[in-house]
Amino acid sequence: MGKMRHSMEYFVFGFLFLILASDYGSGFEWQHSAVLDNNFLVLWTPGERDVTFEVQVKTLGYVGLGFTRDDRRAGTDMVIGWVDNNGQVHLQDRHVKDATRDPQMDSSQDYNLQLGYENKTHTVLRFSRQYDTCDPRDLKITNDTMQVVWQYNADEPVSAAGVLPAHGAVRGSRPLYLVQRDAQPKRTSRNYENDPALQVWDVLNHQVGLPTEQDTLLWCRVLKMPNIHHKHHVVRYEPVIQPGNKEYLHHMTLYECRGNQTELEGAARTTGGVCYQPDQPMPKCSTIAATWSLGSEGFNYPPEAGYALDPHTGPRYYMLETLYVNPRRDAFINDNSGLRFLHTEKLRTHDAGVLSIGIDPNWRHIIPPGQSEVISEGHCITECTGQTIPNNGINMFAVIMHTHELGKKVRLRQIRGGEEMTPIAADGNYDPKYQEYRRLQRPAKVYPGDHLIAECTYSSESRGVITLGGLTTREETCLVSALYYPRIDLSLCYSLPSLPTVLHSLGIQKLIEGSGPVKIQEPPELTGMTLEERLLSYDWQESFQSFQDATRRGTFKPLCSNSKGVALPGMKVESHYPRILKSYQESTLPCSKKPLRNRFSMILSEDGDLGTPIDSDSDESNAVERGQLVRNKVSRSSEGPMAGSSGAKSVSIALLVAAIVFAFR
Repeated sequence: MGKMRHSMEYFVFGFLFLILASDYGSGFEWQHSAVLDNNFLVLWTPGERDVTFEVQVKTLGYVGLGFTRDDRRAGTDMVIGWVDNNGQVHLQDRHVKDATRDPQMDSSQDYNLQLGYENKTHTVLRFSRQYDTCDPRDLKITNDTMQVVWQYNADEPVSAAGVLPAHGAVRGSRPLYLVQRDAQPKRTSRNYENDPALQVWDVLNHQVGLPTEQDTLLWCRVLKMPNIHHKHHVVRYEPVIQPGNKEYLHHMTLYECRGNQTELEGAARTTGGVCYQPDQPMPKCSTIAATWSLGSEGFNYPPEAGYALDPHTGPRYYMLETLYVNPRRDAFINDNSGLRFLHTEKLRTHDAGVLSIGIDPNWRHIIPPGQSEVISEGHCITECTGQTIPNNGINMFAVIMHTHELGKKVRLRQIRGGEEMTPIAADGNYDPKYQEYRRLQRPAKVYPGDHLIAECTYSSESRGVITLGGLTTREETCLVSALYYPRIDLSLCYSLPSLPTVLHSLGIQKLIEGSGPVKIQEPPELTGMTLEERLLSYDWQESFQSFQDATRRGTFKPLCSNSKGVALPGMKVESHYPRILKSYQESTLPCSKKPLRNRFSMILSEDGDLGTPIDSDSDESNAVERGQLVRNKVSRSSEGPMAGSSGAKSVSIALLVAAIVFAFR
């Protein structure tokens, strides 16, 4: 009997140790994090079929996290949770039916609580959810940009029924990518401070004064590479933003510069100037080394690749291009922002490169006004990839998509041998205010002869006149920058609608040759009208579809250049849309799960408002029955774990240990 009791004690304590170690002691490796406001931190790690979140919120009331496809509150899928005065954790799957009302209970509870506690200042909840719960009330979490919605309150619901306090809620939203799985834990400069192998190169602007007479400024500064004696690899770069100036920065791009070294050295001794002035020569800087846009926190290269800094074979000079926006035309704004590069002499297997695919920023890129959906495409043709990509291909591992204010969707399409393959990257809910690098789930292979298309979809309903392609934010662009390895001698792969295509799309048959304003000769009803007048007076509402068809199916001019900015030889003057024999069809898996409906939820309609009074005597039993109340009791001690700790111990487990020990005495 004693031997049996001894073995049982070892089994029980071993079992409890495994529970504590796996649930609390081991810690959870978070791949991503975001500070939603000064009091709300969210961490998450995507898995194969679900994603795990942890919220750490400076409140002892309730907290909420939700997802929507736009910045409107109605239609938000939301989870609400809190720890009550008895130490019980409540987690409720809800939805926002009406923006003026509190989130209402879902009939199917699809969030799974893993951890919950309070300390002196914070409420911490950890939970998971499948990407697709098959519940029509739950938003499917996809690789698109998601609007993450949060709210919290100093007070918590008075009962498990979850009627939220009437006042005092703090709310907000911001766009995020949720699905991308990083090959490495999220790193920051602080992580790198203790790594002596890493060196820092800061590429910064110097006292750039924003003008008050215009709302945008494109500024370029040439800088010399760091003083190193042999090849290094950049393993991460990140923005360095002057405090208070974030709202004025739209994007920063670092270009490699080639050409006359004496001229570049002279340019590097200055603090820069306005980019691309017609009366000022610009250095040949066309190959992108790194790019940062709104919302980006920087980029970690994968373990197998890094960007090469090579004093012997690589460029020695770089140009930092910064687009500033100042819509209010604030005065006395000076900026010293830029990019920080972390590099090491411990080389990785491959040199990484950046390939730019899209539409050349030119007036021929026309976006008609007042349209809910306008599609523009930039082509990287087979002749271009065939000349530059080796037979074993290149591996694209991340992309950043770039439009200006009108962009709504972006795809990087791939056609091989007449078959359109799965897009290399796609965002059906693109947000121009959030342009972060998107790490691909797995590297995409691109082979010689592949035809790539950067496809951008715009909404121009807010514009009363046409929008033309260009570099300012009031103009538009369509660009996908793809990071890949091993590096090849191809940096830019653009296209531009041909002039005959543009004229045909506007119903113009022939122009009058000569100097001065460009005038129309044919058809007769347009004779003498200038091209600009035609653009402004064209009946876009009536003729939009014919314009769209002519633009997408007409000829275009391919533009391919190497890292020195030299156009590839043998390119066609005009090219055609690729012949696609087999189109890509997105597959959707049918939902097999039936929403779990228990007795309580079936009493309520799906649109039922659980905020209505419920018999207080039945609050507890109803809450337990419908899965609102998680029956794990956690420590609510004022000396409990701080936010972010995974060392919370369950009261119920502690009581269980004591009971078992007592039983075996």
